[in-house]
Amino acid sequence: MQFGGTVYILTNVHHEVLYIGVSSDLFTRIPEHINKIYPDSFTANYNCNKLVYYETYGRIEAIARKSIDEMESCMEKQID
Repeated sequence: MQFGGTVYILTNVHHEVLYIGVSSDLFTRIPEHINKIYPDSFTANYNCNKLVYYETYGRIEAIARKSIDEMESCMEKQID
């Protein structure tokens, strides 16, 4: 049995940093970011605790494909 999840984007107060994450339980994961449960994490170090986007998928393969597409898009923008 396969479960879906959510791709989400967080930023800091000044919108200087973006973090793309994937979670099967967004309602639990966002408070973990806000409360800095993992103090050495990227989101804790850069104070990324403002949710700016999320999209839910029914299958984990769709999440993986979306993440790959986003990474490829970012790399293309950096090259240009």
